[in-house]
Amino acid sequence: MDLILLAPLGSIAALVFAFILSRQVLAASEGTDKMKEIASYVRRGANAYLKRQYKGVAIFFTILFAILIILAFLKFVNPFVPFAFLTGGFFSGLSGFIGMTIATSANSRTAHACTKSLNSGLRVAFSSGAVMGMVVVGLGLLDLSVWYYLLQWFYKALPESERIAQITSAMLTFGMGASSMALFARVGGGIFTKAADVGADLVGKIEAGIPEDDPRNPAVIADNVGDNVGDVAGMGADLYESYVGSIVSTSALAVAAGLGVQGVTVPLVMAAVGVLASIIGSFFVKSNENTDQRTLLAALRRGVNISAGLIAVVSFFLIRAVLGPQNIRMYGAVLSGLLAGILIGLITEYFTSDTYKPTQNLSGSANTGPATIIISGISLGMLSTALPVIVVGASVLLSYFMAGGATDVGMGLFGVGISAVGMLSTLGITLATDAYGPVADNAGGIAEMSGLPKEVRERTDALDSLGNTTAATGKGFAIGSAALTALALIAAYWDEIQTKITNGGIDYILDANILNPPVLIGLFIGGMLPFLFSALTMDAVGRAAQSIVMEVRRQFKEIKGLMEGKATPDYEKCIDICTRGAQKEMIVPAIVAIVAPLAVGLVLGANGVIGMLAGASVSGFILAIMMANSGGAWDNAKKYIEGGAHGGKGSDPHKAAVVGDTVGDPFKDTSGPSINILIKLISMVSIVFAGLIVKFHIL
Repeated sequence: MDLILLAPLGSIAALVFAFILSRQVLAASEGTDKMKEIASYVRRGANAYLKRQYKGVAIFFTILFAILIILAFLKFVNPFVPFAFLTGGFFSGLSGFIGMTIATSANSRTAHACTKSLNSGLRVAFSSGAVMGMVVVGLGLLDLSVWYYLLQWFYKALPESERIAQITSAMLTFGMGASSMALFARVGGGIFTKAADVGADLVGKIEAGIPEDDPRNPAVIADNVGDNVGDVAGMGADLYESYVGSIVSTSALAVAAGLGVQGVTVPLVMAAVGVLASIIGSFFVKSNENTDQRTLLAALRRGVNISAGLIAVVSFFLIRAVLGPQNIRMYGAVLSGLLAGILIGLITEYFTSDTYKPTQNLSGSANTGPATIIISGISLGMLSTALPVIVVGASVLLSYFMAGGATDVGMGLFGVGISAVGMLSTLGITLATDAYGPVADNAGGIAEMSGLPKEVRERTDALDSLGNTTAATGKGFAIGSAALTALALIAAYWDEIQTKITNGGIDYILDANILNPPVLIGLFIGGMLPFLFSALTMDAVGRAAQSIVMEVRRQFKEIKGLMEGKATPDYEKCIDICTRGAQKEMIVPAIVAIVAPLAVGLVLGANGVIGMLAGASVSGFILAIMMANSGGAWDNAKKYIEGGAHGGKGSDPHKAAVVGDTVGDPFKDTSGPSINILIKLISMVSIVFAGLIVKFHIL
């Protein structure tokens, strides 16, 4: 049997399971008429935003498609690349759209389910998140499978070794479309959600002194819309491209290591096994009525750990059957990736959950005002980078040498790629625990705005607080997987350049020595890029948030009876401001990500690009962890105080914590998670334009 057939079968299983879960979610009651009305506001706003975003993205894809067609005509890229670029972007955007659609349908249903029990609310929210997870892995495997078999048919006349080399070389460039779509979705969605969130908090909580999610706040619906377009649609597109990128880069490294079709089979089948393991693991996510965060975290972690355990067992037999007993050491690389993913999640949880000392101590720093909680939060984020760096470093070292890197560099690099696939093999359920968070957050807002009983809000708050931790954990997972995938992509770029030099008869010397000036300059440029990118995205949030602040103040002042609850705010105006701001502000960061590798390559050559990719991967990985963990800790420190610590809601420490949270919002939901897309996108752009760079460069 051709084991690669398991990839399309796995994609079908994922999509069928996602369909079944979506039907279960939609079968649940939406609750009262008021709950349905609020949910419809959120749904309409999210759909309007994505419609406008996709129109803008379509222009970008059309321009780049035309450029790739010209390069294909001039034989700088494979003729399939322009079309694969479109399918990668389409499926990435589609996965985010489907996930957002089910999330905006699940929010009121989760709130209503919480009127029955905590576990009922958890199951509805988690099921909606599982739809997102399964759609991402299902569409990712479907896209890869279709292109694999299409290229297999097209190159059928070539000998097997040449055929598989052509297939993987072409497939390697497909991730550029997914990465481009992910960047727009993440940056645009992140700007939208955090502009609304910051504006709502600064005017509503601090200036007006009204509760979070109070229906009198004109920005509250925009805030709920932002949770979906940023943390669901954006995250889905983000992890879609990580998933696809890890598989195609590992497949290319397998061919470079001389493993041929057998080597390509391993990552594809591992991904299919991961789908089945995630489906099984999802049935073990359930809880009792205990709202303690440790209990709820254990409920979610149970499903992830069971999935990881199943993959660990099956992968042993897969490696042995496909690569033979002589390569069973490759199994160690799989385990290192799985273990690294779990450890990064636990480390992130420790630094961001209010059940542990770091966040509890951070909340205490609010006693002396906003300045001290901001200082302490930045310090916490910086401190939290040490352990993930050690974990990823150990994973790279173990996977490289256990795969045989001591005697064969190609096998060692393939091992690094396999560890990334191992980490992402649990994506179906890992993403479910992440995408669940915005649904729980929206459910809390709907419960507040609908005037549901106090115990319902307590349950939604417990699920929301859990969602903050799982979202931070999901971001840590995304960043860790991006680091391993970026390393695999750098190795794949090296092989791609060598292939272009050999096949094109080009006189170019590859020299990645750090003392080589182009490499050293590239390192500095690459190290700077994540900081430049973060500055642009954070500034964008600041400008958009200023517009929201002014609008909310205007409505509070001009709409008579609003503060007394006798008038309805103009929610649509705030949604429109966020939408227009996000569309405008995401253009420059996207241009930087596309143009930087081309500019560096045409000036410094392929050696300079290698330095840039290495520098961006290192600084981007560390900066993204720091920003995500600082933001997550600030958010949960605020919620810890709202739970009664340090004077509770309305106290001076609470107001200081709200300021800290507003600083953390763009950290954890805009700039931080966008960096992992940046480091993969510049790698993909470099690979796609490798032929152009190696032929036309100054140094």
